[in-house]
Amino acid sequence: MGLPVVTVSVTEFKAKCLSLFDDLEDRRVAKIVVTRHGRPVAELNPPDRELPPLFGAHSGSVEVVGGYDLTRPTFDDDAFDAESGILHR
Repeated sequence: MGLPVVTVSVTEFKAKCLSLFDDLEDRRVAKIVVTRHGRPVAELNPPDRELPPLFGAHSGSVEVVGGYDLTRPTFDDDAFDAESGILHR
């Protein structure tokens, strides 16, 4: 059996909003429907708890063109400043 859906009037929501948020956060209710004059005006749902995995999130979003070698060093054989004791220029 699923979690209950709570329906409250705007006035009742105003008086009990913190308690209703606690019910959502603790997964005691599936959602809260707020009504005005018997008609729904808002629905509150708990957020998804699981975050999407980071590994592979951008898979396929970059294309290497022109046979560029990504393993090739990006610098020449010039000495770095730090090797010469120069820390700032």
